[in-house]
Amino acid sequence: MGKRARRKQLPISQKERQKWLNSLDAVSTARDSCPTTRLVSVGDRDADVYDVLAAPRPAGVDLLIRAAWNRCVNAPQRYGWATVAAQPVAAQLLLHVPRRGSQPAREAPLTLRYGPLTFCPPQHRKAEGLPAVVLWAVQGCDVELPAEGEPLAWLLFTTVAVETVADAIERVQWDSCRWGIEVWHRILQSGCRLEARQFQQAERVRRALALYSVLAWRMVYATMLARAVPEAPCSVLLEPDEWQALYWAMPRVPTPPVEPPTLGQAVTWIAQLGGFVGRRRSDRPGPEVLWRGLQHLGDLTTMYGIMRRDSP
Repeated sequence: MGKRARRKQLPISQKERQKWLNSLDAVSTARDSCPTTRLVSVGDRDADVYDVLAAPRPAGVDLLIRAAWNRCVNAPQRYGWATVAAQPVAAQLLLHVPRRGSQPAREAPLTLRYGPLTFCPPQHRKAEGLPAVVLWAVQGCDVELPAEGEPLAWLLFTTVAVETVADAIERVQWDSCRWGIEVWHRILQSGCRLEARQFQQAERVRRALALYSVLAWRMVYATMLARAVPEAPCSVLLEPDEWQALYWAMPRVPTPPVEPPTLGQAVTWIAQLGGFVGRRRSDRPGPEVLWRGLQHLGDLTTMYGIMRRDSP
């Protein structure tokens, strides 16, 4: 028996994907503290696990998952992708696709289809008596092939009813919120290098995670805020000592002005401290260069405070 076949025989409790069931349990527990609020557990393709789709959930707890598998369904087309693709186009949606590597950012027109699906249990697990699962699906596909990069084509599964175009667009918006969380995770892993820390004790890891989570959130917040309101004063993000030290170091002005610079300008300077070049006018700094820049800004702020105290 090959490695892949042996892995299929393992119970999900011995697989990494058990984390999605743990996450669903955590959401269900959180529901106890806010019984009038609907909570939706949003997952990427890694969360497309039949045990998660079929897991019992309390009222008010739902799922929204990006499909990874072309699962068998109870329909003439037999498979999920083909079944939803057979539905008429319900609407066209213009979706902003951020830059990824060498692929430039673009506004992608997508066709939107949706409908209910009844999923059949996996063939190799029929003996387990898993139930069929009824979900709603939303499919988005590029209207035409993009000039650069791969065309978009994805399928969302959700336990929340999708009966109108407005419902389908809302589910897409829910899924788009996941990108900000993934950026936050990437900063934790790549910037804070949390996984590289060798604390040896779980309690130390928890304390470090509490601190780094706030720092990573600040990076994402700074990035999004600078793009949304670049003309706002940078004092909404930085303390007076921080923006004055930044002004002192970057434009090399010995006496900072009374009024703080704009948020867009301050974030660009911080990114330049972290290695941001900005060769093109359309380039905007991301969270990772801001992470490196803010570390330098901490040293600059300390030095600025020392020199200011020593000045006559």
